[in-house]
Amino acid sequence: MVNKDRAPLVLVGVDGSDNAQAALEWAAAEAVRRDAPLRIVHALGMPLIVSAYGGPVRFEPSEEIQGQATEVLRDAVAHVAKVEPAARTETVTALEEAPLALLRQSHPHDLIVIGTRGMGTVKSLFVGSVSVRVAAHAPCPVAVVPSREGKPATTGLKRIVIGVDGSPNGNRALGLAVDLAAQNEGELVVVHSWEVPYPYDPVALTAAGYRPQEDLFERQSEELVAGLLAEAIDEQRDDVDIDVTVVRTQNGPVNAILEAAEGADAIVVGSRGRGTVRGLLLGSVSQGVLHQSKIPVIVLPKHADEDE
Repeated sequence: MVNKDRAPLVLVGVDGSDNAQAALEWAAAEAVRRDAPLRIVHALGMPLIVSAYGGPVRFEPSEEIQGQATEVLRDAVAHVAKVEPAARTETVTALEEAPLALLRQSHPHDLIVIGTRGMGTVKSLFVGSVSVRVAAHAPCPVAVVPSREGKPATTGLKRIVIGVDGSPNGNRALGLAVDLAAQNEGELVVVHSWEVPYPYDPVALTAAGYRPQEDLFERQSEELVAGLLAEAIDEQRDDVDIDVTVVRTQNGPVNAILEAAEGADAIVVGSRGRGTVRGLLLGSVSQGVLHQSKIPVIVLPKHADEDE
């Protein structure tokens, strides 16, 4: 049984693949930044046995499977010792599938780190749809780390990008981004985008004396972002002194966020989490960013006690 009163952890799922190794390196760096233990989880995904005389029970792993798990975890610990010697590691072998194992190990003040897809014996457990499932249902933030030949694009958090739209989930994600930027004395890039519909010719409208819609949306965007930033920064307990860059653009939200993230360390997005349909686990913007980003994406799942 997991201790509900334990200190916060950074949890990372490993399967021996290059993609998992990239997540492991990023998680180790974050654990050192937080001065938190790094819990390395290897999930076996053992099948369930359903008995007429009792509840479902999982197959016990064979000695060969257990030996492979031990080797994966031993290699992971050795790799962390090489790239982040200051990290404090602990290991867990779980019988469940990787998403369930990570979710059961996690608490609200933890951070889960996963790769974008796996390549080993449990590769089907770490592919994109599962990253979305974990990110949508976790009780804590989830970092999804893309791999560049077994390495994360960056392990820093000095430049963090966040898209805002004034929604409750977006506001919560902004609060997390402000917190991360403050903890790391970094820069926060706040993106607000819109697309102007033109039912008529904008040139003709302007010539006729109508005010361009861009001016109206620009002013509204400026007011919205300023208000959201003031609220998010005021919610911090201590004085917050961070560099903030605001990007306002007429572009689709996914493209706007990805363009602003060029040269950044991470993107923060919120999750609306509506039901069990795969396509609705995250909003379209969150999923678009998650699947296209070349840098780590930190997803803040929707809290269970929030209103739909």
